Amino acid sequence: MVLTALIGPTGSGKSQLAMQAARATGAAIVAIDAFTVYRGMDVGTAKPTREEQAAVDHHMIDLLGVEEECTVQWFQQRARAVIADLREQERPVLLVGGSGLYFRAVVDPLEFPPTDPDTRARIQVEVEADVLGGHARLQAIDPAAADRMDPSNSRRIIRALEVIELTGRPFSSYRTAWDDHTSIYRDLTVLGTAVGPDQLRDRIAARTQRMLDRGWVEECRSLIGRDLSSTAAQAIGYAELMAWLATDEQLPLAPVAERIAIRTRQFARRQRRWFAADPRVQWLDPSERPHNVITALKR
Repeated sequence: MVLTALIGPTGSGKSQLAMQAARATGAAIVAIDAFTVYRGMDVGTAKPTREEQAAVDHHMIDLLGVEEECTVQWFQQRARAVIADLREQERPVLLVGGSGLYFRAVVDPLEFPPTDPDTRARIQVEVEADVLGGHARLQAIDPAAADRMDPSNSRRIIRALEVIELTGRPFSSYRTAWDDHTSIYRDLTVLGTAVGPDQLRDRIAARTQRMLDRGWVEECRSLIGRDLSSTAAQAIGYAELMAWLATDEQLPLAPVAERIAIRTRQFARRQRRWFAADPRVQWLDPSERPHNVITALKR
Protein backbone atom coordinates (compact mmCIF):
# COMPACT_ATOMS: atom_id res chain seq x y z
CA MET A 1 0.00 0.00 0.00
CA VAL A 2 1.42 3.38 -1.03
CA LEU A 3 2.28 5.86 1.72
CA THR A 4 0.89 9.25 0.73
CA ALA A 5 2.00 12.64 2.00
CA LEU A 6 0.15 15.91 1.47
CA ILE A 7 2.39 18.91 2.06
CA GLY A 8 2.36 22.62 1.30
CA PRO A 9 2.48 26.09 2.83
CA THR A 10 0.17 27.28 5.57
CA GLY A 11 -3.16 28.45 4.17
CA SER A 12 -2.97 26.42 0.95
CA GLY A 13 -5.89 24.13 1.82
CA LYS A 14 -4.14 20.96 3.04
CA SER A 15 -6.42 20.23 5.99
CA GLN A 16 -9.70 20.50 4.11
CA LEU A 17 -8.37 18.44 1.23
CA ALA A 18 -7.03 15.80 3.63
CA MET A 19 -10.42 15.51 5.35
CA GLN A 20 -12.17 15.04 1.98
CA ALA A 21 -9.74 12.36 0.87
CA ALA A 22 -9.71 10.53 4.21
CA ARG A 23 -13.51 10.39 4.37
CA ALA A 24 -13.63 8.97 0.85
CA THR A 25 -10.99 6.29 1.45
CA GLY A 26 -11.04 5.50 5.16
CA ALA A 27 -7.46 6.71 5.50
CA ALA A 28 -5.91 7.66 8.82
CA ILE A 29 -4.32 11.12 8.98
CA VAL A 30 -0.92 11.52 10.62
CA ALA A 31 -0.26 15.18 11.41
CA ILE A 32 3.28 16.26 10.58
CA ASP A 33 3.30 19.43 12.65
CA ALA A 34 5.44 20.68 15.52
CA PHE A 35 2.58 22.43 17.32
CA THR A 36 -0.60 20.35 17.03
CA VAL A 37 1.12 17.85 19.35
CA TYR A 38 0.43 20.30 22.20
CA ARG A 39 -2.67 20.01 24.35
CA GLY A 40 -4.34 23.37 24.92
CA MET A 41 -2.99 24.93 21.72
CA ASP A 42 -5.94 24.19 19.47
CA VAL A 43 -7.28 27.31 17.80
CA GLY A 44 -3.99 28.99 16.96
CA THR A 45 -2.48 25.82 15.49
CA ALA A 46 -5.52 25.13 13.28
CA LYS A 47 -5.81 21.75 14.96
CA PRO A 48 -8.65 19.52 13.62
CA THR A 49 -11.80 20.10 15.64
CA ARG A 50 -13.30 17.41 17.87
CA GLU A 51 -15.93 16.80 15.20
CA GLU A 52 -13.27 16.33 12.52
CA GLN A 53 -11.28 14.00 14.75
CA ALA A 54 -14.45 11.99 15.42
CA ALA A 55 -15.12 11.71 11.67
CA VAL A 56 -11.56 10.78 10.65
CA ASP A 57 -8.87 8.94 12.60
CA HIS A 58 -6.10 11.44 13.45
CA HIS A 59 -2.67 10.74 14.96
CA MET A 60 0.22 12.80 16.41
CA ILE A 61 -2.18 15.26 18.04
CA ASP A 62 -2.46 16.27 21.73
CA LEU A 63 0.51 14.22 22.91
CA LEU A 64 2.43 16.79 24.97
CA GLY A 65 1.79 19.43 27.58
CA VAL A 66 2.87 22.94 26.59
CA GLU A 67 5.72 22.75 29.11
CA GLU A 68 7.32 19.80 27.30
CA GLU A 69 9.80 20.05 24.45
CA CYS A 70 8.89 18.57 21.09
CA THR A 71 12.28 17.64 19.68
CA VAL A 72 12.70 16.53 16.11
CA GLN A 73 14.20 13.25 17.33
CA TRP A 74 11.19 12.52 19.54
CA PHE A 75 8.77 13.41 16.75
CA GLN A 76 10.65 11.24 14.26
CA GLN A 77 10.51 8.16 16.49
CA ARG A 78 6.89 8.62 17.55
CA ALA A 79 5.54 9.31 14.04
CA ARG A 80 7.42 6.37 12.50
CA ALA A 81 5.97 4.07 15.17
CA VAL A 82 2.46 5.32 14.38
CA ILE A 83 2.99 4.79 10.65
CA ALA A 84 4.31 1.27 11.23
CA ASP A 85 1.28 0.40 13.37
CA LEU A 86 -1.21 1.72 10.81
CA ARG A 87 0.52 -0.08 7.95
CA GLU A 88 0.52 -3.28 9.97
CA GLN A 89 -3.27 -2.88 10.01
CA GLU A 90 -3.14 -2.40 6.21
CA ARG A 91 -4.82 0.99 6.47
CA PRO A 92 -4.27 3.84 4.00
CA VAL A 93 -2.08 6.47 5.65
CA LEU A 94 -2.05 10.16 4.76
CA LEU A 95 0.74 12.30 6.21
CA VAL A 96 -0.40 15.92 6.35
CA GLY A 97 1.62 18.98 7.28
CA GLY A 98 3.62 22.04 6.39
CA SER A 99 6.72 21.53 8.50
CA GLY A 100 9.46 20.66 6.02
CA LEU A 101 11.92 19.69 8.75
CA TYR A 102 9.52 17.35 10.52
CA PHE A 103 8.32 15.87 7.22
CA ARG A 104 11.84 15.00 6.13
CA ALA A 105 12.74 13.75 9.61
CA VAL A 106 9.88 11.25 9.43
CA VAL A 107 10.22 10.01 5.85
CA ASP A 108 13.97 10.31 5.16
CA PRO A 109 16.99 8.63 6.83
CA LEU A 110 18.04 11.78 8.67
CA GLU A 111 20.17 11.55 11.78
CA PHE A 112 20.14 14.14 14.54
CA PRO A 113 23.37 14.30 16.55
CA PRO A 114 23.16 14.34 20.36
CA THR A 115 23.84 17.36 22.52
CA ASP A 116 25.28 17.76 26.00
CA PRO A 117 24.90 21.04 27.94
CA ASP A 118 28.20 20.72 29.80
CA THR A 119 30.23 19.89 26.70
CA ARG A 120 28.52 22.66 24.74
CA ALA A 121 29.10 25.23 27.50
CA ARG A 122 32.81 24.42 27.69
CA ILE A 123 33.28 24.63 23.91
CA GLN A 124 31.25 27.84 23.81
CA VAL A 125 33.64 29.54 26.25
CA GLU A 126 36.63 28.45 24.16
CA VAL A 127 35.17 29.46 20.79
CA GLU A 128 33.72 32.80 21.88
CA ALA A 129 37.14 33.74 23.25
CA ASP A 130 38.65 33.12 19.79
CA VAL A 131 36.09 32.50 17.03
CA LEU A 132 38.63 32.35 14.22
CA GLY A 133 40.73 29.95 16.27
CA GLY A 134 37.64 27.78 16.76
CA HIS A 135 37.07 27.75 13.01
CA ALA A 136 40.73 26.82 12.42
CA ARG A 137 40.34 23.96 14.89
CA LEU A 138 37.29 22.73 12.99
CA GLN A 139 39.14 23.11 9.68
CA ALA A 140 41.87 20.78 10.96
CA ILE A 141 39.52 17.96 12.02
CA ASP A 142 36.55 18.36 9.64
CA PRO A 143 37.46 20.54 6.64
CA ALA A 144 34.22 19.66 4.81
CA ALA A 145 32.18 21.18 7.64
CA ALA A 146 34.47 24.19 8.06
CA ASP A 147 34.35 25.02 4.35
CA ARG A 148 30.56 25.36 4.52
CA MET A 149 30.63 27.81 7.44
CA ASP A 150 31.26 31.49 7.84
CA PRO A 151 34.45 31.65 9.98
CA SER A 152 32.71 34.20 12.23
CA ASN A 153 29.59 32.09 12.84
CA SER A 154 30.37 30.99 16.38
CA ARG A 155 27.03 29.21 16.91
CA ARG A 156 27.58 26.76 14.05
CA ILE A 157 31.25 26.24 14.91
CA ILE A 158 30.33 25.41 18.52
CA ARG A 159 27.69 22.92 17.42
CA ALA A 160 30.05 21.20 14.97
CA LEU A 161 32.82 20.83 17.57
CA GLU A 162 30.30 19.59 20.15
CA VAL A 163 29.03 16.85 17.81
CA ILE A 164 32.52 15.74 16.86
CA GLU A 165 33.53 15.46 20.51
CA LEU A 166 30.37 13.58 21.53
CA THR A 167 30.17 11.15 18.62
CA GLY A 168 33.69 10.84 17.23
CA ARG A 169 32.20 11.44 13.77
CA PRO A 170 32.79 14.38 11.45
CA PHE A 171 29.94 16.89 11.69
CA SER A 172 29.79 16.92 7.89
CA SER A 173 28.92 13.20 7.83
CA TYR A 174 25.43 14.01 9.10
CA ARG A 175 24.68 16.10 6.04
CA THR A 176 24.73 13.31 3.45
CA ALA A 177 21.06 12.34 3.83
CA TRP A 178 19.96 15.97 3.68
CA ASP A 179 21.31 16.29 0.15
CA ASP A 180 19.63 13.09 -1.07
CA HIS A 181 15.82 13.04 -1.17
CA THR A 182 15.54 9.26 -0.89
CA SER A 183 12.91 8.09 1.57
CA ILE A 184 13.03 5.15 3.94
CA TYR A 185 9.56 4.40 2.52
CA ARG A 186 10.14 3.22 -1.03
CA ASP A 187 6.45 3.56 -1.89
CA LEU A 188 6.15 7.19 -0.75
CA THR A 189 4.02 9.50 -2.91
CA VAL A 190 4.34 13.22 -2.13
CA LEU A 191 1.56 15.56 -3.24
CA GLY A 192 1.77 19.33 -2.81
CA THR A 193 -0.78 22.11 -2.49
CA ALA A 194 0.11 25.54 -3.74
CA VAL A 195 -1.78 28.75 -4.48
CA GLY A 196 -0.66 32.06 -5.95
CA PRO A 197 0.88 34.74 -3.71
CA ASP A 198 -2.14 37.07 -3.84
CA GLN A 199 -4.59 34.29 -3.10
CA LEU A 200 -2.41 32.97 -0.30
CA ARG A 201 -2.21 36.45 1.23
CA ASP A 202 -6.01 36.68 1.29
CA ARG A 203 -6.37 33.16 2.66
CA ILE A 204 -3.91 33.81 5.47
CA ALA A 205 -5.67 37.06 6.44
CA ALA A 206 -9.02 35.26 6.52
CA ARG A 207 -7.49 32.35 8.45
CA THR A 208 -6.06 34.69 11.11
CA GLN A 209 -9.41 36.45 11.58
CA ARG A 210 -11.25 33.13 11.71
CA MET A 211 -8.96 31.93 14.51
CA LEU A 212 -9.56 35.13 16.46
CA ASP A 213 -13.31 34.73 16.01
CA ARG A 214 -13.11 31.14 17.29
CA GLY A 215 -11.52 32.10 20.60
CA TRP A 216 -7.79 32.36 20.06
CA VAL A 217 -7.48 35.22 22.54
CA GLU A 218 -9.17 33.20 25.28
CA GLU A 219 -6.93 30.24 24.46
CA CYS A 220 -3.86 32.46 24.94
CA ARG A 221 -5.31 33.83 28.18
CA SER A 222 -5.50 30.26 29.51
CA LEU A 223 -1.77 29.81 28.82
CA ILE A 224 -0.61 32.88 30.76
CA GLY A 225 1.53 31.86 33.72
CA ARG A 226 2.44 28.49 32.25
CA ASP A 227 6.09 27.81 31.41
CA LEU A 228 5.87 27.19 27.67
CA SER A 229 8.70 25.10 26.25
CA SER A 230 10.95 26.72 23.68
CA THR A 231 9.19 24.72 20.96
CA ALA A 232 5.65 25.62 22.03
CA ALA A 233 6.62 29.29 22.37
CA GLN A 234 7.61 29.39 18.68
CA ALA A 235 4.04 28.84 17.46
CA ILE A 236 3.09 31.88 15.39
CA GLY A 237 0.70 34.32 17.02
CA TYR A 238 0.84 33.14 20.63
CA ALA A 239 3.60 35.50 21.74
CA GLU A 240 1.90 38.43 20.00
CA LEU A 241 -1.48 37.77 21.59
CA MET A 242 -0.07 37.10 25.05
CA ALA A 243 1.89 40.35 24.88
CA TRP A 244 -1.33 42.15 23.88
CA LEU A 245 -3.15 40.57 26.83
CA ALA A 246 -0.37 41.83 29.10
CA THR A 247 -1.32 45.42 28.14
CA ASP A 248 -4.73 44.84 29.78
CA GLU A 249 -6.13 44.95 26.25
CA GLN A 250 -5.80 48.73 26.09
CA LEU A 251 -4.43 48.64 22.55
CA PRO A 252 -6.53 47.75 19.49
CA LEU A 253 -6.33 44.11 18.37
CA ALA A 254 -6.32 44.80 14.62
CA PRO A 255 -2.59 45.71 14.39
CA VAL A 256 -1.74 42.54 16.32
CA ALA A 257 -3.78 40.47 13.87
CA GLU A 258 -1.92 42.11 10.99
CA ARG A 259 1.47 41.31 12.54
CA ILE A 260 0.39 37.69 12.96
CA ALA A 261 -0.72 37.54 9.32
CA ILE A 262 2.61 39.02 8.18
CA ARG A 263 4.59 36.46 10.20
CA THR A 264 2.41 33.69 8.76
CA ARG A 265 3.02 34.89 5.20
CA GLN A 266 6.77 34.98 5.85
CA PHE A 267 6.62 31.44 7.20
CA ALA A 268 4.58 30.31 4.17
CA ARG A 269 7.27 31.69 1.84
CA ARG A 270 9.93 29.67 3.69
CA GLN A 271 7.71 26.59 3.42
CA ARG A 272 7.35 27.06 -0.34
CA ARG A 273 11.11 27.37 -0.80
CA TRP A 274 11.71 24.25 1.31
CA PHE A 275 9.25 22.08 -0.58
CA ALA A 276 10.25 23.50 -3.99
CA ALA A 277 13.69 21.96 -3.41
CA ASP A 278 12.19 18.47 -3.01
CA PRO A 279 12.04 16.75 -6.43
CA ARG A 280 9.50 14.20 -5.16
CA VAL A 281 6.66 16.71 -4.79
CA GLN A 282 3.90 16.44 -7.38
CA TRP A 283 2.17 19.82 -7.30
CA LEU A 284 -1.58 19.49 -7.62
CA ASP A 285 -3.83 21.47 -9.92
CA PRO A 286 -6.50 22.99 -7.62
CA SER A 287 -9.34 21.60 -9.75
CA GLU A 288 -7.89 18.07 -9.60
CA ARG A 289 -6.78 17.98 -5.97
CA PRO A 290 -9.44 15.72 -4.39
CA HIS A 291 -9.32 13.24 -7.26
CA ASN A 292 -5.52 13.01 -7.20
CA VAL A 293 -5.25 12.50 -3.44
CA ILE A 294 -8.03 9.91 -3.38
CA THR A 295 -6.44 8.06 -6.30
CA ALA A 296 -3.08 7.98 -4.52
CA LEU A 297 -4.64 6.63 -1.32
CA LYS A 298 -6.53 3.91 -3.18
CA ARG A 299 -3.50 2.78 -5.12
